[in-house]
Amino acid sequence: MSFEGRDNFKREFHKATCSDCGNECEVPFKPSEDRPVYCRDCFQKHKKPRKF
Repeated sequence: MSFEGRDNFKREFHKATCSDCGNECEVPFKPSEDRPVYCRDCFQKHKKPRKF
């Protein structure tokens, strides 16, 4: 799947399996086996809080 964003830049999405919940998701990068991949919901749980 590809998505055309601003300035006609095409972003390619890759299918992946979430490392937390096991659901299939799509990510805007090619996943590697040495790093976990999270779906949108699980990513929010793992995201570090912002410091202001």
